[in-house]
Amino acid sequence: MTKTTSRERVLCTLDHRQPDRIPVDFGGTFVSGIHASCVLSLRDYFGLEKQPVKAIDPGQFLGGIDEDLKLAMGIDTEGVIRRMTRFGFPAEDWKPFRMYDGAEVLVPGQFNVTIDEHGDTLMHPLGDRSNPPSARMPNGGYFFDAIIRQQPFDEDHLNPADNLEEYGPISEEELVHLEREARRAAATGRCVVANFGGTSFGDIGLVPGVGLPHPKGIRDITEWYMSTRARRNYVHAVFAGQCEIALANLERIAARLGGMVDVVNICGTDFGTQTSSFCSVATFRELWMPYYRQVNNWVHKNTRWKTFKHSCGAVEKFVPSFLEAGFDILNPVQCSAAGMDAETLKQKYGRDLVFWGGGVDTQQVLPFGTPDEVREQVLRRCEAFYEGGGFVFNAVHNIQARTPVENIVAMIRAVETFNGNRAV
Repeated sequence: MTKTTSRERVLCTLDHRQPDRIPVDFGGTFVSGIHASCVLSLRDYFGLEKQPVKAIDPGQFLGGIDEDLKLAMGIDTEGVIRRMTRFGFPAEDWKPFRMYDGAEVLVPGQFNVTIDEHGDTLMHPLGDRSNPPSARMPNGGYFFDAIIRQQPFDEDHLNPADNLEEYGPISEEELVHLEREARRAAATGRCVVANFGGTSFGDIGLVPGVGLPHPKGIRDITEWYMSTRARRNYVHAVFAGQCEIALANLERIAARLGGMVDVVNICGTDFGTQTSSFCSVATFRELWMPYYRQVNNWVHKNTRWKTFKHSCGAVEKFVPSFLEAGFDILNPVQCSAAGMDAETLKQKYGRDLVFWGGGVDTQQVLPFGTPDEVREQVLRRCEAFYEGGGFVFNAVHNIQARTPVENIVAMIRAVETFNGNRAV
């Protein structure tokens, strides 16, 4: 009997057919990754060669997962990550950097930081220390938060182009990088998950413009949320401009990468909180949905890619609109949030929506529970989402620093146990 490849397994579940086992993603995107310090711990646990881990996302300090660890964890996906970081410098020319806890990782060559009087680490746009800092990692911390640098603005003369400064035609250098990475990823036999950027409308992680030396427009997070209510014409103009740029870029990308990519990560904008949401469904449909629909329609008309939507929190009430907008996949499936019960989600939407995540809670159970508690929750979630395909196992968002390696391994083993119990 021919062995099922990882790619075939994921494609099967994306088509809502029962795969031979639940496929697993870690590291395919910057919302389904593992902190670099935990990657180091996993390498030690599995007895793999001691080597530094690349912080492939220097903001969240997500670690690159090398082939030997992917095999040990049973990972079925391969990420294609854009060359430029959101701080405006490329993820290349790696150099050592020591975290506050002593862990040594590799960071991009233009990762040039300063330390302030409190011992906080400050990131500078474009890797240029002469630029005002745009992000801060607190003394003893494990990742960077944006520094808000809102400039004064004239309410009557706001220019949408100011909020589009970081968007533009994709460069040939970036296209060459993406094509090379897609070829590498496709050769692994795993499902290729691409992260091109440029299609995440109003993502609060991106609004502050941390890669710009002097961002203009609406860059304060509170001011941006107010704008979605009080300055809708302005936000529409920003989204329309971004969408036009994104569609032109997707056309150039697809011409070079089309057949090598299986899933494209469209958007990381969050719409849910733990118990509620950041806006109404009516606001979502009026403000965001037209642009999501344009992007998804273009992708589905011109490629065979499945489209991936990330949104934390209580977003069950948005799911029908996500589907209508053309999204195929929902991540991270925060089952601990209000209205996000795994069994109910699967029953209501499992025929149409792929759940990519939801495998274990990363706020309480995975970091603070016992290995037995982790195992129990993983088995329950697998049971809830497994039937009929449409489920890719991942934790609820990235695995954070200081998560006990024993708990991460308990999660991995629980998935293996579940899959083994259902092997034909």
